[in-house]
Amino acid sequence: MFERVLIANRGEIACRVIRTCRRLGIHTIAVYSEADANAQHVRLADEAWPIGGPRPNESYLRGDAILEVARKSGAQAIHPGYGFLSENTAFARACTDAGIAFIGPRPESIDAMGSKAAAKALMEKHQVPLVPGYHGEDQSPEVLAEQARRTGFPLMIKAAAGGGGKGMRIVRSEGEFAGALASAQREAASSFGDTRVILERYVEHPRHIEFQVFGDSQGNVIHLNERECSAQRRYQKVLEETPSPFLDAARRSAMGAAAVAAAKAVNYIGAGTVEFIVGQDGAFFFMEMNTRLQVEHPVTEETLGLDLVEWQLRIAAGQPLPLTQDQIHAHGHAIEVRLYAEDPDQNFLPGSGKLLRLRLPAPSRHVRLDGGVIEGDTVTIFYDPMIAKLIVWDTDRPQALQRLREALAACEIVGPKSNVAFLERLSRHPAVVEGRIDTGYLDRHLDEFLAGNVAPADRVLFAAATAALLHDEQAVGVQASTGTDPYSPWSRADAWRVGHAGKRIVALALHGQRFEIEAYGHDGDYRLCHGGTSTEVRGARHDGESLSARFDGESQRLPLRVDGARVTVHDADGNRHSFERATAFAWQSKEAGGGNQVTAPMPGRIVLVKAQPGDHVEEGQELLVMEAMKMELALKAPRAGTIESVSATQGDFVEADAVLVRFSPEQ
Repeated sequence: MFERVLIANRGEIACRVIRTCRRLGIHTIAVYSEADANAQHVRLADEAWPIGGPRPNESYLRGDAILEVARKSGAQAIHPGYGFLSENTAFARACTDAGIAFIGPRPESIDAMGSKAAAKALMEKHQVPLVPGYHGEDQSPEVLAEQARRTGFPLMIKAAAGGGGKGMRIVRSEGEFAGALASAQREAASSFGDTRVILERYVEHPRHIEFQVFGDSQGNVIHLNERECSAQRRYQKVLEETPSPFLDAARRSAMGAAAVAAAKAVNYIGAGTVEFIVGQDGAFFFMEMNTRLQVEHPVTEETLGLDLVEWQLRIAAGQPLPLTQDQIHAHGHAIEVRLYAEDPDQNFLPGSGKLLRLRLPAPSRHVRLDGGVIEGDTVTIFYDPMIAKLIVWDTDRPQALQRLREALAACEIVGPKSNVAFLERLSRHPAVVEGRIDTGYLDRHLDEFLAGNVAPADRVLFAAATAALLHDEQAVGVQASTGTDPYSPWSRADAWRVGHAGKRIVALALHGQRFEIEAYGHDGDYRLCHGGTSTEVRGARHDGESLSARFDGESQRLPLRVDGARVTVHDADGNRHSFERATAFAWQSKEAGGGNQVTAPMPGRIVLVKAQPGDHVEEGQELLVMEAMKMELALKAPRAGTIESVSATQGDFVEADAVLVRFSPEQ
């Protein structure tokens, strides 16, 4: 086994690899960019070395700089993690040439599967089922258009060197093809430095099921069962689980055999994932092979009781596979979701900023957290905005889903906006609960998963106000106990007055709307009034995680957290409501940008300018396309009108809130 391993990655990925190395007694060496000098993977590793600027191409994609650190630090092996250089043939070969073990497959295997087109040609020779389409070398627009007509519509354009949903477009008619092709090639060039694409017949309402495979240098290849990843938004996986609720024993066996055949076709060594598209009739087709460990590998680990990173290390060190196919036995059901700094209500716009508060559920046999940040860390604009992976396990799927709901309810993220409420709704949606989701379901029914600006029910509002009152009374009590006269009537927070019951105003804000609740009473017994509705609250107590009280005689317990700035409460249906505490005596509305300009929602690079001064545009018309946080964002006209000025050109890097387009004043 290796004694010194360099991890050529960052964040959650590096932390995950470091934890296994530490358990095995392996000395870990981290690398970091200027933006990650204080990152958790730097702190967790035994030693860490700087390798360049904040952007990936200035640091984590610099194979030469990483190899130089490996030489200087005495690393015997490099673990590339997943992403960045993990599927880079040149880097894998450079490691071998330098006498440093690459903890991954041979360069030849990466080459064979690195191009979707070449992989499909290889699978075709080994009788692995393929979707009809085109994966040829001629990439001229004329040939691609002709092949698109032959393949038929709808079809899928995919970046040949791609992954993670980058450079993918669905085209439903011939008239859409040219524009979709240009967009896919542009994104492919930005993400992978390769504009080549393949075309595939689009399978309507497919499921996405992948198989974990492992091979060793002795020629053994096995699979470690499947993971279903059908819950996707724009080809990005949102929920992953094993076992698949769709597969029966016969389908699982057939797909597992095809996955092993695919790995053997390239003499595969190490961890890989063979991905399939599965039709509603159960027919399956090879989609691609990822020659690395996948982000969702923890669900496999939780059901098999294995450490796949340990397997990678042992196989790279020349050891045989620890188990045979007959020794692989799964137990229970595991589900993974990813907590992101993003705003689902703003088209999942990635966020950045300091994590002012990060509360996650306590790890247990049923709950696992793989993260790379802690409270006080900053989610930067340069990398994927994932905060943590949340993995749950239980004896069956219904129990695992319930574990997921409970774990998500325990999450609290303050700073950049997060997708926690979206994931909570996802975990309760009938299509997910019943296991009938397909890869396009979320995109077709996204509004069903978004909370929107729904007004809270009176019970929720009164529960939030009750918690705020209890919090403030306790805070004042603590302050009074440290004063000169703890029994002074001026050291009370119950609005007591001589001769009549005092009234307090609890002001809360949600989705830009202000709520004022009149409150009478103290110490958990209140009469609350709002908008002509009132309730009597008795015996209210807050234990830090939940509020229990009798509302008009009905006893209820609600998950709830409160502090001086906000109140977060879950209603009886599990919906999350996050109220901001507002001043009881003033209200200032903040105007939102207005309709006379288009601003950059975050730092990024302008990749396309579609409007010029003097153009008349319609509301919703696409004006610019910018690239930020590894995705393309379309910036659209807020209203119909005439463009007065455009202050950005293609290739410009712009800061957040920079004014990019101005409209002439409305007449």
